[in-house]
Amino acid sequence: MTDTDLAAFNAPHLTRFTILLREAMASGRLLRLVLVGYQGGVSEADVAGQPLQRVIVRAVALRDEPHLSFVWRYPTKDITRNLPASAGVDAILSWLQAGAFRNAHMHTPTEEVQLAFSKKGKASVRVGKAAPGDAAAAGEGEAQAAQAGQAAHNRDKHRHLEVSRPFLRELGVTDAQGHLIPAMSRKWKQINKFIEVFSAALGRSRLADKPAVHVADFGSGKGYLTFAVHDWLTNTLGRQARVTGVELRPDLVKLCQGVIQRLGLQGMAYEQGDVRDYHPSDLDVVIALHACDIATDYAIHLGIRAGAEVILCSPCCHKQIRPQLLSPHPLRPILQHGIHLGQEAEMLTDGLRALLLDAAGYDTQVFEFISLEHTNKNKMILAVKRAQPRPNDEVCAQIREIKAFYGIREQALESLLQADGLLPA
Repeated sequence: MTDTDLAAFNAPHLTRFTILLREAMASGRLLRLVLVGYQGGVSEADVAGQPLQRVIVRAVALRDEPHLSFVWRYPTKDITRNLPASAGVDAILSWLQAGAFRNAHMHTPTEEVQLAFSKKGKASVRVGKAAPGDAAAAGEGEAQAAQAGQAAHNRDKHRHLEVSRPFLRELGVTDAQGHLIPAMSRKWKQINKFIEVFSAALGRSRLADKPAVHVADFGSGKGYLTFAVHDWLTNTLGRQARVTGVELRPDLVKLCQGVIQRLGLQGMAYEQGDVRDYHPSDLDVVIALHACDIATDYAIHLGIRAGAEVILCSPCCHKQIRPQLLSPHPLRPILQHGIHLGQEAEMLTDGLRALLLDAAGYDTQVFEFISLEHTNKNKMILAVKRAQPRPNDEVCAQIREIKAFYGIREQALESLLQADGLLPA
């Protein structure tokens, strides 16, 4: 068979696969596309100096635009590139038409589509039903549901990070083969949910187009989220980033410094320190998860003072407000119960923090970060700096009214901002 005859034979098969791929993209049903059997001829594949094992493609949203994320997998490293959806599909089809890969496996919630080329170069397309657990069987280590009629559910299962990322192995989230350790499944869910929130906040802020981003994570602990932020910024987005973990416990600082050294991570550091006396020269993003009591206020204050564009906090403990609370007449019978008084103190503390951020020039949200099924510390305060300031007299008046109603004499964040002259006393 001549090359012309072979091209004519393959044309309808390639056309069919093209239609199925474009339909899966357009409907949001593409879970994953895996290209294997590399034959050569793709310049992107030859940059690592190692044999290419496979290319894994996933649909992602970057800055609210559909993209395809390509992971070029080599024996000892992964390289990630992102392309706009249309350009990504065009690249895939051009490689297949040129015979650069022997097989393409496309997974949707209901189907598995395989394009295969024989040793003589003849193409064939097979469409079969998706088997339960087929995503895990493809070697990705993620147990995604693949049941018919659950396209929307599967889109919710999209992960911003690949489970194969080396830092997850170093931190004990995955095993030596890159498979998720069952006991760490909740932590894996938290990591991905946080990156989802962080991604949305970054897209809304003025950092979206800034070439370099400096992030400080206070009370960063073992660094699950610190490393995840660095990996997502540098590996997934390909951006220049400085990510600093700040932690009091020396054993955890030493552990994370070892991971940074072993993986040769550029633009990442781990320091021993306290948010109360940490003075960075510049800061774009402040993260403080589970900072106890007024440590959250100090983290927010540091972010405001440094002019951070994004502040992300997940408060823990609410000790300062509770002993100050009066039980105003209509609420006294309800607040006589300790559990209700504690919940009231938590709501007031975080509500005042949100109002103070609003007064300081931030658009603020308070929401459930992740289901109580996975963690009982599930509240998130997210603040994104406004492009244009606006008068804060009304918000300051609301804060005074709330404090007077409940008899609150002092709130840490308000006191810190007043001492700096950032809010009226």
